[in-house]
Amino acid sequence: MQPFAPSTPMATSLRRPSFTACSSSLLDADDEGVRGPCEDATLCKRFAVSIGYWQDPCIPHLVRLSKARKAPEINRGYFGHVHSVSQLIKAFLRKTGCNCQILNLGAGMDTTFWRLKDEDLLPSKYFEIDFPMIVMRNLHSIKLKPLLSKPILDLHSEDTLQMDGHTLDSTRYAIIGADLRDIPELEEKLKKCNMNTQLPTLLVAECVLVYMTPEQSANLLKWAANSFETAMLINYKQKERLLSSGWESASAVDMVELYSKLPRAEVSRYGIESLEFLDEMELLDLEITFLATFSLPSFF
Repeated sequence: MQPFAPSTPMATSLRRPSFTACSSSLLDADDEGVRGPCEDATLCKRFAVSIGYWQDPCIPHLVRLSKARKAPEINRGYFGHVHSVSQLIKAFLRKTGCNCQILNLGAGMDTTFWRLKDEDLLPSKYFEIDFPMIVMRNLHSIKLKPLLSKPILDLHSEDTLQMDGHTLDSTRYAIIGADLRDIPELEEKLKKCNMNTQLPTLLVAECVLVYMTPEQSANLLKWAANSFETAMLINYKQKERLLSSGWESASAVDMVELYSKLPRAEVSRYGIESLEFLDEMELLDLEITFLATFSLPSFF
């Protein structure tokens, strides 16, 4: 990967970085069965944001608003999901004084980096990893949308950004196109983007493991357990798998309990529960009964 040189026709300065085309072999490597749910999840979040469940000024720049209205229980479920993961991430950042790194595995079109930047809670470096096709789409959005590109450029301390058609590496943020099932490739690309195995590391793998075979996901978890001096992992429904893959401890909290512990001001009749009428509350229980499982050796 070569440093960006501002001599290309598409760019005349660092503020307008160029992107090269992704090869057809990379496109063929993507799995449509994974890209579809990624798109669906982002569309659900985009709709929930559009009617006021939470604030996210960046997500409209990554995905268009769907004309199809989402059911209230889906919107509240996504609110609980996003808020709960966000609170775990922030707890890790505060515990480490932000002297840490975050690896978002199967990040999709996530906006956590920009939300943390707005709250002055960025780690030493934030990494996103997903299929090259998804990363190429995100890079296109970053290139065209100043709201996405400016925070990255403002934090970058070098004269040039490291980028190609499916990777961007800056001082505080990297987005990498890689197949999580190919551990040697993943590790090589992360090291090229200055991953530091000595830093406390938070790995976020929300739902990506369910799209792998048990052997593939176990290999990824074992790599994560053995690669970092201190690490925590946030994931759904994987407690026993974590323990069998070398993690020291794992705790599970189901989303019904997490939802019940969300700030009452946000979910009360004056908050998100006032946005839409939900007649059958048991539908919400069905929507949010997935697990948030996280492994945290000695952090909390």
